[in-house]
Amino acid sequence: MRRLTNIKPASLVESVERLEADGTRAAVVGGGTDLLGMIKDNLTPAEVLVNLKGLRERGSLDLVETEAGGIRVGGLVTLTQLSTHPLVTTPYRVLAEAAGSVATPQIRNVGTVAGNICQRPWCWYFRQNFPCYKHGGDRCFSRVGENEFNAIFGGGPSYIVHPSDTAPALIALGANFRIVGPTGERVVPASDFFTLPRVDISRENILEPNEVLADIHVPLASGLRSTYAKVLDREAWTHAVVSVALALEMDGDVVRRAGVVLGGVAPIPWQPEAVEELLAGKRVTESLAAEAGRLAVDGARPLSKNGYKVTLTENLVRNTLQSLASEP
Repeated sequence: MRRLTNIKPASLVESVERLEADGTRAAVVGGGTDLLGMIKDNLTPAEVLVNLKGLRERGSLDLVETEAGGIRVGGLVTLTQLSTHPLVTTPYRVLAEAAGSVATPQIRNVGTVAGNICQRPWCWYFRQNFPCYKHGGDRCFSRVGENEFNAIFGGGPSYIVHPSDTAPALIALGANFRIVGPTGERVVPASDFFTLPRVDISRENILEPNEVLADIHVPLASGLRSTYAKVLDREAWTHAVVSVALALEMDGDVVRRAGVVLGGVAPIPWQPEAVEELLAGKRVTESLAAEAGRLAVDGARPLSKNGYKVTLTENLVRNTLQSLASEP
């Protein structure tokens, strides 16, 4: 393993300055569960680790707290904190369940919500350092190779899937992300944070060089029912084959607004807006849930070995929606 320099800036502003000074040699570290593995496998040139755990202002970045119109989740909040915090578990159940489903307890105790959102793809070819698009190459090996776990939506020219569990939940909840960088800060909807390969093959989100995802605002919603369902190919230390985050704002038994976001099926968290529109203003019946499942896979374009994901996604959306709507 290469020699690493660990920097502990005192503030976010200083963190950004260090990132600017060291360029591509520098990387942000929160929990480090993904980054350190990538360094070990020579998947990143990072040598200077800008460690946010040392921030003197850390108290605001590792807390979940109420703020006007909702809650604020600091980027350094661990996945264990997020999955068990009383401000999250009841009012934002989908987020607590998503955070609690990540990897293993040991990783959840260290990994942060910002790191989970910003992690790199887990495509086998990318992680094995094949000269694919993500490594500056000229092909996606999964297109005609081993693609059981790759994208059925939004693929091309790369067919990665986004590995985050918390991202679908945050998009379903209508969250906003605060980003801090050299030119100041900006706030973007979670749904606009992620980038398809056809837009920019080199990255998965809109973070510019030297920008940091600082914290997240999750709005309050009246009558909210929500849940996260995830299908795995084994019981632990793996990513979703298919997942769905549901957030239904209810007026009695009628859906006022629906947030429906799929994971494990596209290079970004996939939001089938037609399903959200279908549900709005209706009672969720068995037939409506079945229609929602069918509509959720409209436009799917499976590869040679992942056609099973189409049926799996349809059934997961239908069953999860029906189960959530039937809760008292």
